[in-house]
Amino acid sequence: MFRALTIAREYGSGGGSIANRISQMLGWTLLDKALILEVARAANVDPELARRYDECIDSWLHRVGRRALWRGALEGVAAVTEADFFDAETMTALTRDLILQAHERGKCVIVGRGGQCVLQHRADVFHVFVYAPWSDRIQRARGRLPAGADVEEFVRSNDRQRTEYVRLHFGCNWSDPHLYHMLVSSELGEETAASIIIDAMERGPKDRA
Repeated sequence: MFRALTIAREYGSGGGSIANRISQMLGWTLLDKALILEVARAANVDPELARRYDECIDSWLHRVGRRALWRGALEGVAAVTEADFFDAETMTALTRDLILQAHERGKCVIVGRGGQCVLQHRADVFHVFVYAPWSDRIQRARGRLPAGADVEEFVRSNDRQRTEYVRLHFGCNWSDPHLYHMLVSSELGEETAASIIIDAMERGPKDRA
């Protein structure tokens, strides 16, 4: 039996809901939005600030400004707080640490955040990618956006952001099937998909820790 599970997901695929079902069925800890709160607590920043940088990358202009801020702080010409230094890079570093800690404890379902890359070489971790038909993804996303929003571009933009996040911070191709033990379509139904994933984990090599 594997002792941890990572779930990467296309935006609007229902991967988060499937992860939640699995955590309930196994009695495991779900690390999705809870990771944001844990990072905020560790960095002593407002959870909304942590949420803003979740699965994001910093712009080039931000990185340049951050270096200037560091110089100003070191030279004593700028008064700064911990929040001034909190950005996507910091968020990612803290999230990586929390993922590693969660793996050590075991019995956890980790959603996104590059978990499949952070724990890629851990033999006791099962990696899954959840996808869905385009029409299903659009339908899910439409319920989260105000009327008149460009839903299709919103979905594409989120996928691009996740792709860049994984590429920049972990040097991996988010959609590379070789990162995963299994690719599952949520078109099968969230409960069915969750059951298939659990069955595959339980049928895995028996010598797992």
